[in-house]
Amino acid sequence: MPESLPAQKFLDVDSHVPIIDVRSPSEFASGHIAGAINVPLLDDGQRAEVGIAYKESGAEEAFIDGLEIVGPKMAGFVRLVKEILKQRQAKPKADLTETGEIDRRVRVHCWRGGMRSGAFAWLMEQASLRPQILKGGYKSFRTAVLDSFAQPHQLVVLSGLTGAGKTKYLHLLKRKGEQVVDLEGIANHRGSAFGGVGLGDQPTTESFENQLFEEFRSMDPKKRVWVEDEGNRIGSVNVPGPFYQQIRHAPAVFIDAPIERRLDHLLEVYGDLDLSGLAYSIEKIRKRLGGQNVKAAIEALDQQDFRTAARIVLQYYDKTYMKAVETMPRALMTQFSVEHTGDDAVVEKIIATANANIHHRVE
Repeated sequence: MPESLPAQKFLDVDSHVPIIDVRSPSEFASGHIAGAINVPLLDDGQRAEVGIAYKESGAEEAFIDGLEIVGPKMAGFVRLVKEILKQRQAKPKADLTETGEIDRRVRVHCWRGGMRSGAFAWLMEQASLRPQILKGGYKSFRTAVLDSFAQPHQLVVLSGLTGAGKTKYLHLLKRKGEQVVDLEGIANHRGSAFGGVGLGDQPTTESFENQLFEEFRSMDPKKRVWVEDEGNRIGSVNVPGPFYQQIRHAPAVFIDAPIERRLDHLLEVYGDLDLSGLAYSIEKIRKRLGGQNVKAAIEALDQQDFRTAARIVLQYYDKTYMKAVETMPRALMTQFSVEHTGDDAVVEKIIATANANIHHRVE
């Protein structure tokens, strides 16, 4: 009988034990457990077909239809999973059992932990493997993910005006051994109307939440975690409400830099990107930027005068930021004025200030 594990125990199983997600490709694409391998028992069309049979003819007929679809695939499933385990056997001995043999455990889940994962686990048992089923399926994992965002995290927020290099400082903090969550990196978006220019598609909100959950699982809960000051949306991705509220109420460090240095940084990030993408992003904020400013900024782009275009847009973002500070004030720790974005000396001061001024309560 396959072992059934609740979400947390399922996730805490040795990391070398593969997670096989037997849901359909579209279910997997919407969101999945980090590192999971999609081995769909039914593809999207077949899943729809079985669903129709269930509605029109009942569970027994749907079960038979499912068997007819899955039967020819069974040998392929076994070969694929054994190949996955074989590849892991070639890894360091830490991935093996104490006897030096390959670990034959396989973690398996579907949506609710029902027929699909049960059938796949049965097949793995017949192949002399040791399947472990996620109790309640992916749905129970998602419950654990969403519940985690209500748990208190020892956040420190890196704040500052647009172009101050906050993301650079986050990466420098990480290099110094600090715990860092790069929300914009997970969201594949820089967090403004221009944030998606030059980048690929964003993940779904569900995928973003799953990855954020995984980031925190890998961290020491007794130590602080640095995050960038973000709104409740990063491009098309929603930041989980309870987590966003923690960002809003966490202590912060404000990074300030002269406008010319901020312009330098923006040109470094955006200067070689597609002009049409930048112009489109300017048009998206026409109502707030104003028609004359939009016209002047796009004309500057046409003349490849990126600095003038950036200066016009930056004035809008500065006003927006200051308005947000007035309407949603936060307790800032220290304001650093820097001449160059990404200054190692400033990072040392940020860490020292955090050590001296932040005393999170350890639960």
